[in-house]
Amino acid sequence: CCPSRSGISCSKGIVSDWLTWQLIDSAFPTGAFAHSWGLESAWHHGEIDGPGDLSAFVKAAVLQTGHAVLPLLNDAHREHGRLEALDALAEAFLLNAVANRASRIQGRTLVATASRIWPSSAMSDLKRRSEAACAHVAPLSGAVLAHLGLPLASAQRVALYTTMRGVLAAAVRLGIAGSYEAQRLQAASTPWLDAVAARCHALTADDLAQTSPLVDLAQSAHDRLYSRLFQS
Repeated sequence: CCPSRSGISCSKGIVSDWLTWQLIDSAFPTGAFAHSWGLESAWHHGEIDGPGDLSAFVKAAVLQTGHAVLPLLNDAHREHGRLEALDALAEAFLLNAVANRASRIQGRTLVATASRIWPSSAMSDLKRRSEAACAHVAPLSGAVLAHLGLPLASAQRVALYTTMRGVLAAAVRLGIAGSYEAQRLQAASTPWLDAVAARCHALTADDLAQTSPLVDLAQSAHDRLYSRLFQS
């Protein structure tokens, strides 16, 4: 047995698999299901009309995660001491007020949840540091998952997968797609997830980029919707 940095003792190599499955499970309380990643606004504004548009939106959202989340996640995972600087960079980068707010909500929820499930002095310190900052989800994800002992490659896949799952779950609840259709689209997205993971695995904060301006624009209009199911 080997103790992980989260204080969990288990056989080497097994903790990461079980931990990954727990983190991506819909029951894990991070509040991600309160967000549609801009899909709700795009749909109301007539940008989503059929499976082809939904597939394109999923790909755009995953690519955006690869270039706008993974650079900050990667650096925070490697260097926990840079958390505050990376958080400040995320604050400057997220000019879209809706996306900025959603990032801060999810970041605070993630670290608060992790500190309750895996209490440790290191996690308490991360929570304290997040409370003194904006607490954006990208750098906090890197720091939290590193403290839990999740390898960087797995942390990257968690971020990409949860974006795809979040968009498709929102599509089902909005009535854009049925459950089977969404699952077929998810299965068909596997090569795209692999491609983005390979393309973005070594990105750093210096590579931070906005790759999907139309998705960002749609999300920025979310607060002006007459009625809405999601926070963003």
